[in-house]
Amino acid sequence: MRVHLGSDHAGFELKEAVVRRLTELGHEPVDHGPAEYDALDDYPTYCLRAAEATAAEPDSLGVVIGGSGNGEAISANKVTGIRCALAWSTEIAQLSREHNDANIVSLGARMHDEATALSILETFLEAAFSGDDRHSKRIAMMSDYERTGTLPPL
Repeated sequence: MRVHLGSDHAGFELKEAVVRRLTELGHEPVDHGPAEYDALDDYPTYCLRAAEATAAEPDSLGVVIGGSGNGEAISANKVTGIRCALAWSTEIAQLSREHNDANIVSLGARMHDEATALSILETFLEAAFSGDDRHSKRIAMMSDYERTGTLPPL
């Protein structure tokens, strides 16, 4: 599977580890940057590119990484068609795929050691959307709002 990545300086080292792990697992990582450590870089520059590429390839997934993962998730979620989950545990990573059909996971490099972050990533990659009607309905409501700007009925 193709996996698009973006980070900032705080997530740079973990992004490099994620690229190695994805390759080991037989995935195709596509690194949208940064290419080198720069303490003054800005996460939207790279996370938006990773999110746009993920949205353009419906069979792909994405990973955005920063210090906390919060800003990176917010950036990714600005892209139409993206459902990015900030995952702080394997349980959240799994639920984000099963219930929300998340297509990007956001990781906080300062929140986890490398082994824990990679475990969260692997859980995200292995999980699949359940397809349950209640979850599909909710995702459709969000997608409709994203497309039309019309709130769901009460």
